[in-house]
Amino acid sequence: MDNNQFLKEIKKSFIVFLKTHSRSNKKLIVLHGSIASDIKNKLGHEYGVKSLGVENNKEGRMRGRYMEKTVDILISKNNKDIAGIGIKFVMNNYSQNSNNYFENMLGETANIRSNNKDYFQILILPEDLPYYNNKGKIIKWEKITSHNISKYIVLSEDDAAKYFHTPVKTLLFIIRFPKCDHNSIASKTAYKKYYLSRSSNINMRISDKIAGEFGRAMILNDYETFIDKIIHYIKSI
Repeated sequence: MDNNQFLKEIKKSFIVFLKTHSRSNKKLIVLHGSIASDIKNKLGHEYGVKSLGVENNKEGRMRGRYMEKTVDILISKNNKDIAGIGIKFVMNNYSQNSNNYFENMLGETANIRSNNKDYFQILILPEDLPYYNNKGKIIKWEKITSHNISKYIVLSEDDAAKYFHTPVKTLLFIIRFPKCDHNSIASKTAYKKYYLSRSSNINMRISDKIAGEFGRAMILNDYETFIDKIIHYIKSI
């Protein structure tokens, strides 16, 4: 799967999100399943891959140093779990949760990697996203800026061999949706209705608004390179 194909899978996941309840896992089946299938095809039959959307449509659980953890994609070899991948596709209210997302990523990574297993992360962010109040009203529109990702730049410079809280590799994938009229779309219902009415014409693109000097632990906006590095790394274990 190349970058354009990955964008199409993100679009599919987004449309399912618009059609379903926010707590539904159907959007995850689409996105996680496509990534897991891509990895499975590139690793070959010697490896097992568990995820929503593949095989028995169930996530796998990895034993960490402190607790067992359900992971989005679990990779095994000879029935031995060797690596996991965490995936986060943020749809709204990023600023409210950005620190929690980051801290949770560090914690789950440390738990798995300190038990001598490898862990990778994928974070997908729209350039612009709505911020809802508890009644579903859009009270502002957020823009992802270089300031938002500064902590990820610091993380990218960490030595993953030294710091177990650092994923072996992280993909930060920032996407651009077709613009909508922020003045006329004032609620979650209106937001969903707007994009569903244009679902066949949603053209997602990779953002060119964000730049930074990322270290070796992180890849910006290049799914193909990220997956190639994961495959190479896992096959070298």
